[in-house]
Amino acid sequence: MNSLGSIGSLLVTTLGSLYLLAILLRFLLQLSRADFYNPITQMIVRATDPGVQIFRKFIPGFRGIDFSSLVFAILVQCLLITALIFFAGIALPDPGLILTWALVGLLSFVLNIYFWGLLISIVSSFIAPYSAHPALVLVRQLVEPVMAPFRRLLPSMGGLDLSPIFVFLSLQIIRIVLIAPVNANPVFVPGL
Repeated sequence: MNSLGSIGSLLVTTLGSLYLLAILLRFLLQLSRADFYNPITQMIVRATDPGVQIFRKFIPGFRGIDFSSLVFAILVQCLLITALIFFAGIALPDPGLILTWALVGLLSFVLNIYFWGLLISIVSSFIAPYSAHPALVLVRQLVEPVMAPFRRLLPSMGGLDLSPIFVFLSLQIIRIVLIAPVNANPVFVPGL
């Protein structure tokens, strides 16, 4: 790969991953029914709205799941993978393989979002447990639907919440079972 290809690859990976993060956050925040009027949510919606609105015309949502943003995320991931392959100077593989890499990359990206969201939530519960900062409120709203089933299953431990440990274990098990076998060529997949 020449220096122009390296620069292109760096720009595609960085800017594409940031935009993909915004699209996935939009999908996950709608799924977790987070506060739509949060300023950070508003910023994410404004940044991703032009692409999502195109798909919303012919892909309806169903029971709070915004399939148009999910399809848009898959398309963006496929385009990023194709651009990275182009900058590497390699012949394009079968479109089915690119789609598989895209789906695996998105799943890995979602697992990373929840991993870092849980970590931020745990640290902020020690540093600023009752903070009303919009970012911390949004992180708590994002991870609460994932932690709630474990909180219901675990017995009350007083003030100690062990549910994040089990969520971290579940995230790693999902990563081992679903992502590791498919991760044959992670060079071109943003999010892996």
